[in-house]
Amino acid sequence: MNHCSKITRYLERYGVPQNRPLRTLSREGIERVVVIPALAESASLFGTLAGIAANPPRELDGTLVLCVVNNHPPPLTDPELIRDNHRTLAILADLLAGVVTPSAPEEIRDDLRKIAGSALRLGWIDASSPGSEIPEGDGGVGMARKIGMDAALMLLGKERTGLDGRIMVCLDADTLVEENYLAAVRNHFAAAKDCAAVARYAHRMPSDPGLAAAICGYEIFLRAYVIGLSFAGSPYAFHSIGSTMACTAQAYVDVRGMNRRKAAEDFHFLNKLAKIGCVGVIGATTVFPSPRESARVPFGTGRSMMRFMSGEAREYRLHDSRIFMILRQWLDQMHGDPGRGAEDILCAARKIHPRLEEYLNLNRFNDAWRDIRRNASDERQLRRQFTVWFDGLKTLRLLHHLSRTAFPPVSLLPGLQDLLGRVGRPIPSLSGSPGEGQEPKAPLLILEELRCRFPES
Repeated sequence: MNHCSKITRYLERYGVPQNRPLRTLSREGIERVVVIPALAESASLFGTLAGIAANPPRELDGTLVLCVVNNHPPPLTDPELIRDNHRTLAILADLLAGVVTPSAPEEIRDDLRKIAGSALRLGWIDASSPGSEIPEGDGGVGMARKIGMDAALMLLGKERTGLDGRIMVCLDADTLVEENYLAAVRNHFAAAKDCAAVARYAHRMPSDPGLAAAICGYEIFLRAYVIGLSFAGSPYAFHSIGSTMACTAQAYVDVRGMNRRKAAEDFHFLNKLAKIGCVGVIGATTVFPSPRESARVPFGTGRSMMRFMSGEAREYRLHDSRIFMILRQWLDQMHGDPGRGAEDILCAARKIHPRLEEYLNLNRFNDAWRDIRRNASDERQLRRQFTVWFDGLKTLRLLHHLSRTAFPPVSLLPGLQDLLGRVGRPIPSLSGSPGEGQEPKAPLLILEELRCRFPES
């Protein structure tokens, strides 16, 4: 099946209706598409675009930056958010004409001038105006990303050379990038055989001490989870932040595209990609997500910030590091001797920890393993199929099960100290770390050291 047929088949079976026009000046020579969903982002989107526009013209030449301005129809979406989207659409239309909107707020006019004076190839899809909105019950940011990525697939698939070398990149409308961002993405996929990758990240630090402490704690929490998974040898040891994701166009088709979820769309998308290939790390550049509070999704950065600042969560807490040791022993068992029957495996799991066996029984491991053994011709395929079955979601749920039943979450800094000691890479400054109400810079100093020592977390 040629690449055009594969794209057509994907769009017919899994794609979104192509009833929202893509507005751009030129569709020729596009090798990469950066997709940015935007809901009421007129105050931040153009700073993001200006950052991309600062990349070298040779990188901008083969890249389309595609904004998907989206909302649900009223009354599901606040009218003010819809008005903000319409302001964004008007400004984008003017930028496409090469002009700065005269009525644009002064605080974004400098960014608009940078964009208008650059070689940035800009496009947008209107999923906001009446009749074009995202339907009720049809997801949120996941659906917005899918609209953009499906449109990107059609663009990238028009070239006669097929999908080889064609890349889709996800970014958020409040995330800043470096001037080597596009080159780093291109170079990574040119050198690696990864089907997908995530860029290094660092949340921007707000000036408010309370917000700064909150985002430091949250990022330490995120990084500790990936460090723990890496220690355990999990193939799902990568962070899941939507503004860092990139994948090949071929991989996008192979995993049936982006999901339509309102939240955690990034986690589930990367989870699918990791089942067909390697999810690498783009280490030559860093993206800088916003630390802002937000109630738009039920979890994630914005919601975590809200809970912390409202006092609902007194502190961020980590998984007890013993959980990652249990996971490590379990994965070692399965990869070391995968040819055993389910009863032998469950017996071994019980010896690691009874709650591990309990979790496997809850997930009907016996039935799953019988099917896997029937369909695998050798141990290599057994290991592969086990990795597909025991995926990132089952891994996360196992950690939650162990936390609920045997190893309650632990305080952030002592928990981090214990985890890094178990990994064999302690941070000396964690010893005697200040407690609550003491030196406010300590979490930031620890976070900076964590970023440096564990860049792939």
